[in-house]
This record gives sequence, C-alpha cells and structure tokens, in this order.
Amino acid sequence: MPQSSLRRALSSAAPLFAVLVALAGAGCATQPRIFPPDAAQEAQIRDIVAHMTLAQKIGQMTQPDIRAITPDEVRRFYIGSVLNGGGAWPHDDKHAPVADWLAMADAWWDASMHTDMAVKVPVIWGTDAVHGHNNVYGMTLFPHNIGLGAANDPALVERIGEAVARQVRSTGIDWTFAPTVAVPRDDRWGRTYEGFSEDSAIVAAYAGRYVTGLQGRFDPAGRPTIVATAKHFIGDGGTDFGLDQGENKAGFDELLRVHGAGYVSALGAGVQTVMASFNSWTFTGRDDSGRALAFIDAKTTGNGYLLTDLLKTRWGFDGLVVTDWDAIGQVRDVDANGRTKSCTTSSCPAAINAGVDMVMVPYAWKDFIAHTMASVRAGEIPLARIDDAVTRILRVKMRAGLFRVVDGASVSTRPSDRAGARDAAAAHPRALAREAVRESLVLLKNDRGTLPLARAGRVLVVGRSADSIADQAGGWSLTWQGTGNTNADYPVGDSVLAGVRDAVGAGNVVYSADAQGVDVKAFTTVIAVIGESPYAEGAGDIRRSSTLEHARRHPEDLAVLTRVSGHGVPVVTVLLSGRPLWVNREIDRSDAFVAAWLPGTEGKGITDVLFRHADGSVVDFKGRLSYSWPRGACQATVNKGDASDDPLFAYGYGLTYAAPHAALGRLDESPQPQRCGPAPAAAADDLVIFRQVEGPVHHLAIGSPANWRMPLGDDLNAVAASIDGNIQAETTQVNVQQDARRITFAGDGQFSAYSTTSQDYSGYAGTHAALVFDIVVDRPPAGSVNVRVDCGYPCGGAVDVTKAVAALSLHARATLKIALQCFVDQGLDIASVTAPFAIDTRQPFVASFADIRWQVGADRDADVLPCTPVAKEPATPPS
Repeated sequence: MPQSSLRRALSSAAPLFAVLVALAGAGCATQPRIFPPDAAQEAQIRDIVAHMTLAQKIGQMTQPDIRAITPDEVRRFYIGSVLNGGGAWPHDDKHAPVADWLAMADAWWDASMHTDMAVKVPVIWGTDAVHGHNNVYGMTLFPHNIGLGAANDPALVERIGEAVARQVRSTGIDWTFAPTVAVPRDDRWGRTYEGFSEDSAIVAAYAGRYVTGLQGRFDPAGRPTIVATAKHFIGDGGTDFGLDQGENKAGFDELLRVHGAGYVSALGAGVQTVMASFNSWTFTGRDDSGRALAFIDAKTTGNGYLLTDLLKTRWGFDGLVVTDWDAIGQVRDVDANGRTKSCTTSSCPAAINAGVDMVMVPYAWKDFIAHTMASVRAGEIPLARIDDAVTRILRVKMRAGLFRVVDGASVSTRPSDRAGARDAAAAHPRALAREAVRESLVLLKNDRGTLPLARAGRVLVVGRSADSIADQAGGWSLTWQGTGNTNADYPVGDSVLAGVRDAVGAGNVVYSADAQGVDVKAFTTVIAVIGESPYAEGAGDIRRSSTLEHARRHPEDLAVLTRVSGHGVPVVTVLLSGRPLWVNREIDRSDAFVAAWLPGTEGKGITDVLFRHADGSVVDFKGRLSYSWPRGACQATVNKGDASDDPLFAYGYGLTYAAPHAALGRLDESPQPQRCGPAPAAAADDLVIFRQVEGPVHHLAIGSPANWRMPLGDDLNAVAASIDGNIQAETTQVNVQQDARRITFAGDGQFSAYSTTSQDYSGYAGTHAALVFDIVVDRPPAGSVNVRVDCGYPCGGAVDVTKAVAALSLHARATLKIALQCFVDQGLDIASVTAPFAIDTRQPFVASFADIRWQVGADRDADVLPCTPVAKEPATPPS
C-alpha cells in the first residue's frame, strides 16, 4: 500500500477497525478478521477464572521448556504452556520421528487434563516453526522470510502459512512463534533474514496473509490450523547498529509507521498472540494524542505504554502477550520510591503489570511461580491483572478449539486425535517450497546472456555451499543456530549440486569445493555456490565495528571464484545469504550472479531457473530486491526512501530473461575499510570472544595431555571429552539459551578460545580494557586455577584466580574481571594474540563460562581482580 496511506492508518487515533479498513482498502491486508466477542464463551471464561486458585492462575501464565519439566510437573503445577526452544526435541533426539513428537504432545495434554482444577484446561505447546516446521527432522523447509519478501507474493505467503500449519499440526503442536513482522533497518542485524523487507509496506502486505494461512478462522470442520504469533513487539528491526536485543531510538511516528505496520496487519487477520521484544525503546516527547512520554532504554517486555496502552487498548488486541526466552530478566523495575532494581529471570512484577500475560521462563519456572505468587500476595501485582492475563490465555485456547465447556465440564481432544495429526504427507510440501524458491531468486547480473544455461555440456560445480543443505537452510533449522547439521540431517531435500546433476546428468558434473587443481577449460560452464554459514539471533550480528564485506568472514569464497574466473568459461555464481552483502569482487569474477537468500531444503528450485527445460523453454526470474543492496561495505543502513539512499542495486531491482538489459560491467573493487565509521586511535567496542556460539575468528577448544587443542565445533548439542578423561565440555545456559560451555575438569586440562592466525589487538592498549567473563561454579577447584592470554608459546601472560574462584557461591552466576594490563606486564604482545582467553587447572573443577570478552574501560571497575602472578609455570602448554 502507499506509504502515505499506511502512515495515516497507523498514526490515526481512530479505532482499530477503521485502521484495518484503511489497510484493507489500500490492498495491504485481506478483509478484517478480528474475532468478535462471544458472550457465552466470555461468561464461561469468567466462571473458570472465578473458581481457580492463585496457584492455578500463575501456572497458566507459565511456559517452561520441554527439557526442564515433566508431564507430572505439568499436572502438579497447572502449567498452561510448554515450548521447545531451538535444539530441543523429544528425548533430546535430533532425529526424533513424528510419532515421538505426537507422543510427547499427548503426554503434556494428558497431564494438563488430570489436574484437580474444577474445569480442566489443556496445555498449549509453542514452537519456532519460522520457515516450515524447522525443529523437526525430515520436514520440508521453506525459504526464510527475506527470500519470500523478494518474491513479493502475499498469496504465496498465505499458502505457505497453510502448509506450515499442517506440518505443525501433524506433530500435535498447537502454536508457532511466527510470523516475524520486523522491519530490519540495519543489515548487520543477525535476524535480518527473518524480516520480509526493509519496507514496511511489504511487511504489512504479508503479515496478515501469513497469519490467515496459519490460523484461518479456527474452523473445527475446516483444514488443520494453529495459533500464530506476531513478533517481536515492537521495533526489533530498528535497533542501533543492528544489535540484537538492542536499543531502538525511533520517534513515535516512525515506531508506528515503520515498525508497527506488520502488527496492525496481523491484528486485522485475527492473530491471537503477540511476543514482546527483547529490544528497548528510547523516546522523549509526545505521542500523537499529545501524551508526554519519557523512555530511556526501556525494555519493551516491561513497557506498559506499548503493551497495554498501545497494543491492547488502542489497537484492541484481546489475545495474549508472551515474552521471549527469559526476557523478564532484562527488565528494570522502579518501585514507589523511584528506586530502580533489576528483575530476574524468575521474578518480575513490572513485566506482568506492563501487560505480559504468559512468561517464557524455560528453566527457572518453579522459582517464577513461587515469586509471582508472593508478589501477588504482597500487593506488588494486582489480582485483577492476573485475572486479565488468565482470561486472555483461556480465550486464545478456546478460540483455537483446544477446549470448550459443556455442562460445566471441559471437552478437549488429545493432540494425536485431532484433525491433521499423523498426516505424513503434511511433512513434505515440496512442490510449494520449490515454487517459493523459484519466485524468491533475484538476478543481479547476467552479462552476455550467460543465463539460462542449456542442459548440455560438462559443468564444474565449486564452492563449499554447493552441496550443503545446511547452508541453504540457515539458522532455525533443526538446531537453533542451524549449525552442527549435515545433508544426512535433511533426508528429504536437495542441495544445489543435486539440482545441477539432475539437470544435466550426474556424469556431466564434477564437484570441487575449493577448485584446487581443476582444469577449468575442460568444462562448458562453472557454477559456484557461495555464502554465509548458518547463524541465528545474537551470533549472527555483525558488530558495529565490522562491515558487510563477505570476504572478510569467508575469504574462501572469493578464493574459489578467483581460481575459476578468467579462463574463458562462463561463471554463474549463486549467493546464499541472510542479508545483502558487499560482494563486488565476487560479482566481478562472475558472468551471472544470483541472490538466492536462504532457500531451505529445495535446492532444485534454483536450478529450475538457471537451466532451460529440455524443450528450450525457461522459468524466468520473478524476484525483486526487498532490501537495498550496498554500494560499500559500510552501507549497512541504506533503505528505500532514505535521504542518503545510494545503493548499488536499488530496492525493487531484479533482472529477467524477458526484458533486455545492459551489461553490468566491472564494479568498484576498492579496498574496503576494516571497520565502519571513523577509525579511533583506540578500540571503541568490546572484543567479543565468545557469545552464544563461536565467531569466525575465535574458536573454542578443550585440551589435556592427550591433545592440547581439541576444537569444540559449532554443534551446540554435542558433548566433547578428551580421550584421557581429563576434561569434558557441554552446552549449558548462564544468561540466555545455550549461551555457555560447562567445563568439567577431572585432571590436567584447559579451556580456551583461539584463532588460527595471530590477531592484532593493539587498539585495546590504553583503553583500560579487562578480560571479562561470566562464570557459574558447580564444583569448587581442588587446585590452582589460572587465566591466560597467549601470543604463541612462550609469549603471553597468566594470572592466578584460584582465590577469586574458590570464593564464589556455588551454582550462582558471577562475573570476573582481569585487567588486560596484567597480561601485558607479563609479556603479552597485544599485537599478536593467538588466544585471547584460556583457563587451566590440574585438579577437579566444574564451571560454566559465558559472554567472554575484552571490555573497554572495565579495569577501572571496583571489582577488578588483582594481578596475582602465577607462582610457577602454568599447568598447561600454550593454547
């Protein structure tokens, strides 16, 4: 719809219905489908709530992870919902069959229907089915939202929503945390690919249609449907520097006009749940009604103006608001005396009072129940707010058909007996997914009519991503980050290589990932498949001091293109990425260049378009950029309509076979800056060494006398152990989901972060930086513990932290800080660092480590540790 119409609709103080009519009339949404109040149903809900105990009410508001609760605990604590976070499966089995998912769904349901409540209320199970039922082994995965945005086909998105609903329902699950309706404004954000577009008009056009596909009208006689979620409310795509969970500084008009567009559209389709965002909002001024507002880095999860005044009251949302993973722990509360205190992951009256109805509290859920009940009894949370939250939860469950009340008794159907359960065909909507891939491809270059290719001749396929369905699928694919997967984990799907072999015959195809030693001239065509490795929230962020230059993170892609170009053989490059990237040099080494985004499991959708059919006909490119493509590596915030909008390829760009076009020609390959913005004399950003998953520079390893560097890899679900039994590493949680490594020392061993080449960190000299890490000690050290920073043996420094570690409370998070100067004074060459963090001991010791960083300015903090030198040679060899 036109931006002017959208602006008027979103900024108007008119009732929600008028807003929705404006949107629908502009072609931005289908006919409004807000569920009208059902007087009989509302009366039943009031009666249920009136007869519930406080424990039963708080239980309904609680959502644990399936790894942290049992069916009997669901029964005993009256739990209202469970979720499976990314990388959580029945019996912790990544390859669990659909039957196991159904059996688990039945187990949760059975438990919830055998409580002592007067009217039994079934549990609702939520999952992140964000591009297909992506947590479940063997499911077909669709392109991520960035690709669907390029397709610019709202009807296709609705059909995909219907297919995803069937997939999810086949496993007995009721609820998906989708669609994401963020409007990404900085492509460094690691969740850029979860947004349909930088343009709020496309997001608005898609959001309602996706919700309609997932939910329909919950007609019990119709097709299988599930509950949808619009997320993350509000402004997650507009944070400064694209930092996940960061600070949005948009003005009121921009927040609604840009970042609110998808929510109004989703509400128009009757979306039943909204997920509050991790991000904060900073704004001082007045809203469009003249009300004065003052928010300074205020977390949305605790913002009553946004959750209650705007979403629930002004926009009329009568469903439930759910938090993100442990998000209440980031909220700051202000008491009646104006004193600020921080919430914890198990206690946050401020969030509930702000309008949160269901709290995603994966592990500390028992403490949450106890603390919340105490807060109600103490008057910190009004009972009326609890009753409203439970009313909303019951309303969603009843509307969705999970239960009804007949003659005062609950009537509900076991998940395995519901329509669509055990539907094997629902798992594999491959034709639809392949169609979505075809529509999402954007042709950026096609000099000399290189494409389409004939189904003849010898084809050389190169690039590490050519035979990687994991790279095609990206994050949120079987595992949370999409890492740790191989093609065997996608038994129903095809890589691009498989598509090429199918197109020209396997005997005519040679695959070489790195193109080393290959005679390129022996081939008719080269197809290179390059791209980003999988990532999801947090780990996918490109820090503000870095750039969009793809070759800085994946130099092997540029290297392979350099090897195959310039031989007189046309090179067709397919880029798999979760965002636009600066790839001028890669494009220059290609005769044709295709942005394929993250297409999912159906790689043959790509080759459908690259090759002519046997009869010579073609499937033309339909995709158009829904994100502007950067001209420079620091052009991370170039968006349609910006005053400084000067992209290489503009929003809406995309070549076709049908329309003639001039050759692209050679692009600017000038060296790009290593960091964006003015280069400071000293480092301005913290050096993130380990946060959630491994980064491209620093890799985690354990070591012992059997092997002093045993890489842990990026499989968050793997448990690694040395062959001599001295040390073991496994993924755990300290701050957020799967963000830590739990290290069990049984003897001489080390845990380290290392880089394969030395790193020049001289910019941290003089910045008063400290090595900082979060730690949870589960078994105190039986001997000395040393922390090191190495620059190649014997270069480096070590500090004895035994006393500090031994003094920590068991099973409680703490943060340790060691001045970087401690290591420099002992001989660390800060311009040649090979291991920015290592910890070693020779005796039993168990601890979890998270958020390891060099923090600028932290050596001035009062709690920095003394520079206690190691009394003797460190226990371990260099990392």
